[in-house]
Amino acid sequence: MSDEGTEHWKSYYDKTGTRPPRDTLLFALERFETELGTADRHFAVDLGCGNGRDTIELLRRSWHVLAVDAEAAAIAGLTAREDLPADSLLETHVGRFEDMTLPDADLVNSSFALPLVDPAKFPDLWDRILVSVRSGGRISCQLYGDRDSWVGGRPGITFFTKSGIDALLEPLDMEFFREEEDDSVTPRGHQKHWHIFHIVAKRP
Repeated sequence: MSDEGTEHWKSYYDKTGTRPPRDTLLFALERFETELGTADRHFAVDLGCGNGRDTIELLRRSWHVLAVDAEAAAIAGLTAREDLPADSLLETHVGRFEDMTLPDADLVNSSFALPLVDPAKFPDLWDRILVSVRSGGRISCQLYGDRDSWVGGRPGITFFTKSGIDALLEPLDMEFFREEEDDSVTPRGHQKHWHIFHIVAKRP
């Protein structure tokens, strides 16, 4: 990657990494703690971890985490964070998660990263995520809807209708679902209409 590309991603992670964890992750963690307590370490895979806004929360709650991101700058930012718990069980992987072997996990978390998978690769990735989540485990994620302003203008991004989301989640028990439409700016300062599905679903 060029120095310009590295700086591009570093700037992005600097802007987003210190934000609080996503509501979907917090909801999933609260469900786990209600069911299982906090004594045992559970295993999570954080796909598209950035420099750790969700990974840090998982580690803070004593989860064992595999943090995955395609950008080395993201992993470098995560491992350099001052709030990284000293006794954390953290593994990292630099690479595109649609090309990796997914380990069995209690939680697969992916905040705003799954939509960036090419539509041709998404079905296979989703099937492998379903297989990797243990019985009683969860998926927490965001997916983009078909009224998002990037539809038709951004190749390589996956979008769903509401009926498409329903079909995707049919094997799972829905626990949290919020459909959002909003006009705001991206972390890089571009105006955008967002159409987002916020999801937490449990594997029976």
